Amino acid sequence: MRQPIVALVGRPNVGKSTLFNRLVGRRLAVVDDRPGTTRDRIQATCEWDGIHFTVVDTGGIEVLPEKVETGIRPAPDRPLAEDSAAFIPLIRAQAEMAIAEADVVIFLTDAAAGLTPADEEVADILRRSEKPVFLAANKAESPRVREQAVEFYALGLGEVHPISALHGIGVADLLDKVVQALPTWETEPEDESVKLAIVGRPNVGKSSLLNRLLGEERAIVSPVPGTTRDAIDTRMEWQGTPITLIDTAGIRRRGRIQPGVEKWSVLRALRAIQRADVALLMIDATEGVTAQDTHVASFVLDEGCGVVVLVNKWDAIEKDTYTMQEYTLHVREALKFMDYVPVLFISALTGKRVDKVIPTALEVHEARQHRIPTGELNRLIQDAVARHAPPSKRGKRLKIYFVSQPEVAPPTFVFHVNDPDLVHFSYERYLENRIREHYPFVGTPLRLIFRERGKKRKKDR
Repeated sequence: MRQPIVALVGRPNVGKSTLFNRLVGRRLAVVDDRPGTTRDRIQATCEWDGIHFTVVDTGGIEVLPEKVETGIRPAPDRPLAEDSAAFIPLIRAQAEMAIAEADVVIFLTDAAAGLTPADEEVADILRRSEKPVFLAANKAESPRVREQAVEFYALGLGEVHPISALHGIGVADLLDKVVQALPTWETEPEDESVKLAIVGRPNVGKSSLLNRLLGEERAIVSPVPGTTRDAIDTRMEWQGTPITLIDTAGIRRRGRIQPGVEKWSVLRALRAIQRADVALLMIDATEGVTAQDTHVASFVLDEGCGVVVLVNKWDAIEKDTYTMQEYTLHVREALKFMDYVPVLFISALTGKRVDKVIPTALEVHEARQHRIPTGELNRLIQDAVARHAPPSKRGKRLKIYFVSQPEVAPPTFVFHVNDPDLVHFSYERYLENRIREHYPFVGTPLRLIFRERGKKRKKDR
């Protein structure tokens, strides 16, 4: 579901991650509990005063302009100094990315440390933006620091909001202002077409794939206005099935920071995924799965969107009999939390296997719409419980009374149990695997909800 985006911008150590955690709440874990399934979380859905929006910590997005030389790139053992020459291009790129794709920007500064040249660099970019910008002077726990925060008025960004992300001081007042500035959209007209989003890192081949898909003889192409700002969707028909390729203008648009580089590709991918039925996640075969690839995959999982992984530039890889099999293992290992996705090895340049992309995406779309009859579903789960007894906690054992599938796209299963707190993540994973053994649901995530019998939503898990 499409939501406004609020981006957190600021130099390192001003408290972006702390504010992010404050906004999304403690109930949202940063790291998944399942072994091998850790995901860096840089975005999450928030709600304030009945209004839902997506908050993005831009500090978690890798933005590395070409002018940052290889020898001085930041590393875990060698953090980038804020006063170094390399720092300024990074912080400017982060700010420009937020301006390009976010609906509202929260600019964080450190009230305790005072005004810095890096703050002035960011402010210089934000002042030229037409987007609403809220300046939050963080770490203002004491009255003395709150009084010192007035120096940030010199940045020319309007009202300064002294806050403490750690203790929650002033955050409510800030959010009141933020939600008032969020845009509202009219309900989109009913559209029966299958919506596909081509997403991936810069220079991974999105534009080449788009041109290949639109160049197929069977494709009937017409541009249609998109629902996002300055976006153009492309309508095509594939063997009688209407398809909408989402935000194709964003794929073709080049970066504004360095020529030919889309510095805001992660946020743009999030927008596209929110509107898509199936995401075509492109990976550069010459580079393998990167952290940014896993970010985008995480968006897909959170939105319940279907996904097909496309390993592009396969023509550039030296191959033997086992290369494809070994690379598939690499992809599955890197995306352990999405082990159900189909993987295609393609070359958008030569057209190799591109003819399989749309049929595979349509197969995933069909899987998202599949509904298991209630009787079959309950027999399946009863068999799973008989094979592997549910866990117990402090002498109390989990009991599953009834299972239903009230929703599709994504397939959602509601388990009526005696106590949702007894559901261990490993047993939830076991139940999902048992469902997939009988109904693969290729390329689509499943949502499992555990609800106390007799209660509607108070103890959902």
